[in-house]
Amino acid sequence: MFKFYKMLFLNFLMLGTFISISAYSWFNMWVGLEINLLSIIPLMKSHKNVYPAEAALKYFITQALASAIILFAITMSLNFYEFIPNFSNYWFMMILNSALLTKLGAAPFHAWFPEVMEGLNWMNALILLTWQKLAPMVLIMYNLEMKMFLMMIILLSSIIGGIMGLNQVSLRKIMAYSSINHIAWMLASMLNFKAIWFNYFLIYTIISINIVLIFYLFNIFYLTQLMSMMNTNKLIKLFFIFNFMSLGGLPPFLGFFPKWLVINYLIYSNYYMLSVILIIFTLITLYFYLRITFSTLTISMSETIIQLKKVNLFFLVLSNSSSLMGIIICTMIFNLL
Repeated sequence: MFKFYKMLFLNFLMLGTFISISAYSWFNMWVGLEINLLSIIPLMKSHKNVYPAEAALKYFITQALASAIILFAITMSLNFYEFIPNFSNYWFMMILNSALLTKLGAAPFHAWFPEVMEGLNWMNALILLTWQKLAPMVLIMYNLEMKMFLMMIILLSSIIGGIMGLNQVSLRKIMAYSSINHIAWMLASMLNFKAIWFNYFLIYTIISINIVLIFYLFNIFYLTQLMSMMNTNKLIKLFFIFNFMSLGGLPPFLGFFPKWLVINYLIYSNYYMLSVILIIFTLITLYFYLRITFSTLTISMSETIIQLKKVNLFFLVLSNSSSLMGIIICTMIFNLL
């Protein structure tokens, strides 16, 4: 049943993000982040199990801590110059960026992210994977002065996102570690050309929506459920496999396009080692995506005798088709250019 308060808080969630990214001062930016935080907590509420309360509490404590550090950094930058004349702007930027990266869930500030994801339903998980990354990423882009610090974060996010996803059986944790790996790519796309970041974020959002929609409609949370549920509809199974390959950046799917652009500009800017490490650890994420998809594709399982609920597949087929056609459209545009 649809509840009015959820629509209200969803609007405030979006409003908080827009206030943050369009603010003229650091304090207004902080206010926007607080509105965003206080709006997502009621959205996490659910009567079906007890875990959302735990997830909401973990999320609130982490985000409140990050917000307090942001406020501390802003206050420090305004007042400390009077008392400490040699106080460097470098420390202010490092504290502020660390707090924003904590809000984002980038490694090594990532420990809360998979734990919170595990306690949420799929729609809240989708908000956490996509929309909640928008404000911190744009704010990091605004004060992008510490290239070496950012490169360390990119390397750590790439390594942790790749390796930690290997031994997971929960699909929400797999999506969380996958997201940490994609955060590394998005931060790398900011190093030289900001428009690539927008392309990457948009395509990652489209692919995430397609995958989460399949999980939501079939009520799948673990790999064992995935193998039995996917036998009911062969078209959905095909879309599911294609979307996971796209998320891993396998050509000729749409997810390859932003990765291609990022690698192109990284090499153009002489970030050779960074490119190599990003590619290697993305191949590890691609390995566990393929392991998931091959198990669904090749393991022979009998059809389920449980009568599944009837699902309207029109929107699902439409969104998946547009996503899978994306690479063809991108290729045509490049040929015309």
